[in-house]
Amino acid sequence: MAAEVLAQGGARVTVYDAMPSAGRKLLMAGRGGLNLTHSEPLPQFLARYREATPRLKAAVEAFPPQALRDWSEALGQPTFVGSSGRVFPKAFKASPLLRAWLRRLDSAGVQFALRHRWTGWDESGRLLFQTPDGPRVIDATATVLALGGASWPRLGSDGSWVEILTAKGVRVSPLRPANSGVTVAWSDIFRDRFEGQPLKGVALTFGMHTVRGEAIVTRAGIEGGAVYALSAELRETILKAGRATLHIALRPDLEPSDLIARLSAPKGKQSLSNFLRKAAHLSPVAIGLLQETAISSGLSLASLSPADLARLINAIPIELNGVAPIARAISTAGGISFDELDADFMIRRLPGIFAAGEMLDWEAPTGGYLLQASFATGAAAGRGVVKWLNQS
Repeated sequence: MAAEVLAQGGARVTVYDAMPSAGRKLLMAGRGGLNLTHSEPLPQFLARYREATPRLKAAVEAFPPQALRDWSEALGQPTFVGSSGRVFPKAFKASPLLRAWLRRLDSAGVQFALRHRWTGWDESGRLLFQTPDGPRVIDATATVLALGGASWPRLGSDGSWVEILTAKGVRVSPLRPANSGVTVAWSDIFRDRFEGQPLKGVALTFGMHTVRGEAIVTRAGIEGGAVYALSAELRETILKAGRATLHIALRPDLEPSDLIARLSAPKGKQSLSNFLRKAAHLSPVAIGLLQETAISSGLSLASLSPADLARLINAIPIELNGVAPIARAISTAGGISFDELDADFMIRRLPGIFAAGEMLDWEAPTGGYLLQASFATGAAAGRGVVKWLNQS
């Protein structure tokens, strides 16, 4: 996006990419339909960036969700709003959009140098790259760093830039997993039977926050949209205390009295699992989670009263003992402190060097907010470079 803005501003632009092809992380995002942005009103949209909202506000307002939708449509990829308010291309994938975008950049004169991994600067301030043909030195008038965080490193963003910038005195908050799963010490029986199974229509509660959605049992713990929405709070608590307790409501749509009434029906000769499946409409994985919790707590589900069983069903305590590795996270928290940047996204102590996207110190939930801020800060950095070049 920075390259496009710069080319429109009359600059000669080369994009140096460490990977053999461009846009690999965008293609990964497209596996879920390419959730470009969200349709909610801008004030609520901006609030999703939490403490980084004041730092991102101007960039997102200058390139808001509607501008991103218009940009996509101009590339031949009209968008639609899903039932959740999320915005997707009608093609529901990234490859047509990326191909059209690369064609447009090419027609604007933007060059691409692939398999070029940036390794820092030489003593004269020139950019250093490692390539298949050996080291390469580039003398650039201005540079936009858009190197991503440290999630999905096989797609190029491995966080190796942190050491390079900190050596220059740039303050970088530690990179941490965001929108990531959490780890649980499941029993072997539960893990082997229910790994990969979804808990649908559940409500997850941590502290004052409750999120409705879906969660997936993994071999190491639990992940999924509802978990990701709470991941910032869960991560910070686990990092400080070493553990956290997440509560899962399996039937949050039922009033307690209704659930108690269902569980008060005669069980007859049914097994407890069959009774719970029929009376409370619980899935096998939900029943397995109940049994896993009961065993670890020393409880007997069969001995619980309907009221106590109902309370457990809608407040299962899950003990979390860690956060999934950053390489498996959807995105990254931490990055270059905004105090290191001026209003045009230039690193103050490195004149002519700008930064954008996920390498900055912000995080957001899934739902289109990640791509929106990446596009918006890329455009803002591009405008910043044009302004700086004109002033220079």
